[in-house]
Amino acid sequence: MDDPAHGVAARPAVTLAHDLRRFAGKLKRRLREQADIGDLTPSQTSVLVRLEQDGPSTTSALARVEGMRPQSMGTIIAVLEGAGLVMGMPDPSDGRQTLIMLTDQCRTWITEGRAAREDWLARTIEARLSPDEQARLVTVIPLLQRLIET
Repeated sequence: MDDPAHGVAARPAVTLAHDLRRFAGKLKRRLREQADIGDLTPSQTSVLVRLEQDGPSTTSALARVEGMRPQSMGTIIAVLEGAGLVMGMPDPSDGRQTLIMLTDQCRTWITEGRAAREDWLARTIEARLSPDEQARLVTVIPLLQRLIET
């Protein structure tokens, strides 16, 4: 990757960053194709992931961490409730508030979707990479994990 405006070759880290970003985007799209996510928007998907990882939360707390207005989050929650993916229950420590949580149906859907994506990826690795290439790929995973650690 050259920078014609400055007449110099890009630094190797910049080229690698560009290639990794493109790869990650393509992999994400391919994985998304392998499991039925229905008509969920990225915001709706993000809320489901957050509830799965962090547990039940109030609408206002979800809005805060997702960087949106509580009214907008309320609309997202209403759609997810209508789809049977989340439900509300009174907060045991403050009955005035409602905690939003994943339904059992949603947890099953998430588990099945994850299994479908991992199955596709495992079959693709086995079909397209030799045993030596698979062994090399194993050594790369810790390096990639270090890139995303906070």
